[in-house]
Amino acid sequence: MDANGIVPGQVVRSKAGRDRNAYFVVMDIDQGQYLYIADGDLRKADKPKKKKAKHLAKTGILLQEVAEKLKNGKKVTNAELRKYLKNLEDR
Repeated sequence: MDANGIVPGQVVRSKAGRDRNAYFVVMDIDQGQYLYIADGDLRKADKPKKKKAKHLAKTGILLQEVAEKLKNGKKVTNAELRKYLKNLEDR
């Protein structure tokens, strides 16, 4: 289950649209072409944005804790997503 090597729990950067250059976490994958992404702020974990995979760039960062929760069907909180993405921006 991946779109161009992207898996749920991975951090991606938007290459197109109003959210260009923003970081998101992949929450789910739909038929390989679309990804559901959230950042815990504008795009909440319970209502992720549907975006084409070609409009996203991989960062090579996989959030293990988020990936495990998504794999096991557990709830990922918006606060968790904001915390992980804020740590990325602080680099």
